[in-house]
Amino acid sequence: MFRILRHQEPRPDQSRTVRFEGRDHGGEISLFLVDNEPGQGPDLHVHPYSETWAVRKGEAEFTVGDAKTRAFPGDIVVVAANIPHRFENVGTGRLEIVCIHASDTIVQELV
Repeated sequence: MFRILRHQEPRPDQSRTVRFEGRDHGGEISLFLVDNEPGQGPDLHVHPYSETWAVRKGEAEFTVGDAKTRAFPGDIVVVAANIPHRFENVGTGRLEIVCIHASDTIVQELV
């Protein structure tokens, strides 16, 4: 068995980021398909599982614990469970990034 979730263009007043929780569709992972403007990104947070990011377009600055690093298209960044982290679009164009959560549901706590 398989499922296809077709892309739907968001309304002008909606976020362009897509949230997918595997549990709702028989999957074992969850993810965000992020599409951010310059300066946008989540607040510092943690998950009880690892998170993996694949940068598709743009430039992101990642904060992981006390460290900061930049990532570019094609880069993959991984953070272990329970480590505070965030990213921000520090480029001049849109940031497209896939945020893969090693869980069938997204569990996130702001710090």
